[in-house]
Amino acid sequence: MPRRQHHLRSRTQAIPVLAAVLALGCTPARDTFVRGDIITAPVPERFSVCHGHGCRWLDTVGLTPEQWLEVRRLFEPPAPDAAAERRRIATAVAYLERLSGARTGTAGDLAMTRFDRTGPDQLDCIDESTNTTTYLRLLESGGLLRHHAVAPRATRGLFIGRWPHTTAVIREIPGATAYAVDSWFHPNGAAPEILPLEVWRDGWRPGP
Repeated sequence: MPRRQHHLRSRTQAIPVLAAVLALGCTPARDTFVRGDIITAPVPERFSVCHGHGCRWLDTVGLTPEQWLEVRRLFEPPAPDAAAERRRIATAVAYLERLSGARTGTAGDLAMTRFDRTGPDQLDCIDESTNTTTYLRLLESGGLLRHHAVAPRATRGLFIGRWPHTTAVIREIPGATAYAVDSWFHPNGAAPEILPLEVWRDGWRPGP
């Protein structure tokens, strides 16, 4: 069973600007996870899953050997190029999200959850970007990524007249083209949107 920790926001744990942005559903942090108690070096047997808006709930869960084998099989044989690997990344993130949803009670997470839906069964963009980064790190540390590296999260819209919004990020190698890996636009277990980060920064959203 997952070990659940319910965390309350504390004025001593965040500067006023961060607290104000979290109230809107996102954070300006790009290069760190939301809190120090999140596992930043995840392994298949033990990793963190955030939920409930701004990671107010934090579960520690793990995969069975059979589940991790299914993840590894998604990358066999290795992808021939970066575009093919991004498609496999999307499939793997969706699979890991479904497994986590069944363990944490978030299988019913809706698409594009914002500050007006904050129950423990829902994920906002902070939860989504944190969890997706965790899943990407699992893939990377497992030696499954040959054409990409996990990069710091990115935030758009901060203080420029848009809702703040945060995404996980990967960078293509060789080279440095960055791609948003955004799970927030779809419900639990759906493949994330993977698109050039610069396009995402311009306010991109999926069509109707």
